[in-house]
Amino acid sequence: MTTAYISREALKISLKIGDDVDDDGLDRAILAASKAIDDKTGRTFGRADTVTQRTYRTAGRLLWTSDGWHELLVDDIATEDGLVVEVGSTGSWTAVSGWITGPDNAVADGKPITSLLHPTMWPCYQWQRVRVTSVHGWPSIPESVEQACLIQAGRLFRRKDSPEGVVATSEWGPLRVARLDPDVKDLLDPVTLPGFG
Repeated sequence: MTTAYISREALKISLKIGDDVDDDGLDRAILAASKAIDDKTGRTFGRADTVTQRTYRTAGRLLWTSDGWHELLVDDIATEDGLVVEVGSTGSWTAVSGWITGPDNAVADGKPITSLLHPTMWPCYQWQRVRVTSVHGWPSIPESVEQACLIQAGRLFRRKDSPEGVVATSEWGPLRVARLDPDVKDLLDPVTLPGFG
């Protein structure tokens, strides 16, 4: 389910709408913009309500850091609370200790944990997996994502007035609507995963 990154009220204020006639259309625009942000960035900025488990194959997810830690790349984790790491295979899991989260101070800086670092080497073999139990997502929705959603939802809502992708202005005449607002791109680039966008 898609997380709405802004409220209907925020969009109404931005668009200077004072009634509730278009509430359904505004809600659809907000959800569509939020989903488009997820698709463009390759991640979800909401925070899970509960602790869940995710299992990873280590192939392609392990790196060595410059200071000698073995780094496992994981999906976004919102908090260290309830974080459990295990290795093994279906039906047989062993807890792993001695790991730390990365990047440093991520949650304190409002960013997610994106890696788990082990001081020697992740203790797993080719047929084994790493299972991470945690609250997935971001500590809170970044302001840049909220602003990008506000801009994009406004554009989507107003598209009903330019169904062919052309909008007319008194000053410039007819103009083609750009595929992606450059401000939205600039706001999302810093939080976009490599290979997306």
